[in-house]
Amino acid sequence: MPTIDLVAETSIERTTRVKQLEAMFDVPATQKLTHKWAGDLPVDDKPWNVGLIVGPSGAGKSTILRDRFGEMPELDWRAGSVIDDFAAELKMDEIAAVCSAVGFNTIPSWMKPHGVLSNGERFRVDLARRLLEIPDPVVVDEFTSVVDRQVAKIGAHAVQKFVRRNNRQFVAATCHFDVIEWLQPDWILEPATMSFTWRSLQRRPDIDCTVCRVPYSAWRLFAPFHYLTADLHRGARCFVLFVGDQPAAFAGMLFRPHPKVRDIFGCSRLVTLPDFQGLGLAFALIDQVGAAYKALGRRVHTYPAHPALIRGFDKSPCWAMHQRPASNRRSSRASATAGLPKAWVLGSRPNAVFEYAGPEADRKASERLVAA
Repeated sequence: MPTIDLVAETSIERTTRVKQLEAMFDVPATQKLTHKWAGDLPVDDKPWNVGLIVGPSGAGKSTILRDRFGEMPELDWRAGSVIDDFAAELKMDEIAAVCSAVGFNTIPSWMKPHGVLSNGERFRVDLARRLLEIPDPVVVDEFTSVVDRQVAKIGAHAVQKFVRRNNRQFVAATCHFDVIEWLQPDWILEPATMSFTWRSLQRRPDIDCTVCRVPYSAWRLFAPFHYLTADLHRGARCFVLFVGDQPAAFAGMLFRPHPKVRDIFGCSRLVTLPDFQGLGLAFALIDQVGAAYKALGRRVHTYPAHPALIRGFDKSPCWAMHQRPASNRRSSRASATAGLPKAWVLGSRPNAVFEYAGPEADRKASERLVAA
């Protein structure tokens, strides 16, 4: 059985101030400080994908992480866009897929240099590069330490999904216990007590969400993060999904003229704020909006071009594909078709058409939501 048997020694220079410190706090005089860690680390006993080393600062997390799983390589960020910082041999569809998988879904931000991104965006794109460029095990020290706790939890959930789906191995060290329920590690090591625990995969915590009709002005908060354009027709009915009291996802609905029917409303804009990407909140929002419109005798269509959205709608039991992604224009298709099945891609902007085919919502509640 693999074990931990580490000793870390630090030489002490007994300067005048060090001697004063010893006198002030009655610290025994010493020439060196010694820390020891000994215990079991049975990670070879069974298959695993995600490991977590957690505990307070100074407990030995980083020391054990380096000794048992290797150094965390530094990433070099110097290109004019973060996608150009990824290894040259990687294909654009691979980069797009991993960025989307870890919740870094704001396409305009992919074209920015690393230094201008928000903390949350840098956290996610750092994870994306490590998952693509570093062999197993991928190790991350100080995991989630520099981001808001909401971002930390959602980012942890997103990364563990990618790791499990691709059968990778990922080990994180952190002082934050609040990510455990979201990262869902297969094992946990706490160096402070040298306790090791195997865990079973559990469901992530529920999220308290509310969908409301909102004024058109709400679009200003979401517009910079949409992958196509910040324009939205003034006639759009606007809906926002709130996590607690925080706006998280937006849907703009427009009446769609048709030569034969007058019951089609289309989702013109669907976007999630960066801090909430990776949980599927946009789908939760549009599902609820679709159910409300259906209860009122209306049909709801979506026209996604984003590869991740197309894949998500195609997998959902609530949406039926009416038209595969296609375009009449013939130009470079590499970026627009990243990650899509080849049979789907006919042009440079591969929009698909889906119709809501899920259950209806309560009619009275739907009237309140849509007509609010």
